[in-house]
Amino acid sequence: MPTTPDPTLYAIPFYVVSMLAEWAILRRAQRRGGDLLGYGNWRDTLASLAMGLGSVPFVALINLATYLLAVVLWRHRFVDLGEGVLGWSAAMIGWDFGFYWHHRIEHEVRLFWACHVNHHSSRAYNLSTALRQPWTPFLGIALYPPLALVGVHPWMILFAGGLNLVYQFGIHTEYVGKLPRAIELVLNTPSHHRVHHGSNPCYLDKNYGGILIVWDRLFGSFEDEGERVVFGLTKNIATYNPLRIAFHEYAAIGRDLARSRSIAEAFGYVFRGPGWQPAEAAPARSS
Repeated sequence: MPTTPDPTLYAIPFYVVSMLAEWAILRRAQRRGGDLLGYGNWRDTLASLAMGLGSVPFVALINLATYLLAVVLWRHRFVDLGEGVLGWSAAMIGWDFGFYWHHRIEHEVRLFWACHVNHHSSRAYNLSTALRQPWTPFLGIALYPPLALVGVHPWMILFAGGLNLVYQFGIHTEYVGKLPRAIELVLNTPSHHRVHHGSNPCYLDKNYGGILIVWDRLFGSFEDEGERVVFGLTKNIATYNPLRIAFHEYAAIGRDLARSRSIAEAFGYVFRGPGWQPAEAAPARSS
């Protein structure tokens, strides 16, 4: 692994200070009659923090695999973009483009939704929700290393991913309303990401972007914030246990596989969308 620091680890003091500040601001807003969820459920907040801590060793291993594969591909690069503006632009935009598809596939394929669902499992929406990170984002091993082929240094790939994640921390808040239109057109904002965390039918599977919202606008998955967002899953889980939060959908897939009656049905339970049911069963998105 490169000796370059991981931005997400160096940002931990910023995370802590920001969450404390947000907690105080939201408490004041609520006392003044503001209709905000805030940090009302301390068990939910602790669960989010535990999910963030628990993700560190898992994601470190996935990052190691991502880096090692990128090193292999780097030997076959078409060009070296260097470590200047061109290289960093390719790293940041390339990772963000890969993140869009990574995120979208996680919502559209149940096996990968089982990894990502925990990030949507909180019925609150504050900065601690950003730390409710997936523990098994294996899909990234396939999506990000190819940036090395087009000239992005392997260490820069991982660093760009860390910066992308740090940016996304700040958009997990109820307190910030819509920003100026020029910003909302290009960047992912708290308003856009609130939509993504909504369980309202009109908000399901929308706004996958990391830093840029332009991918959603280009690929037809954008939705503007309109009606009040209801945060959480369409079928919420009643637990604050980090292990159950992290792996409950994998367990549900296992139960469905155990009762499947054919290879085609088993394939559907794993690789079709969340909530897929055989034709004779009533379709219902289960998570």
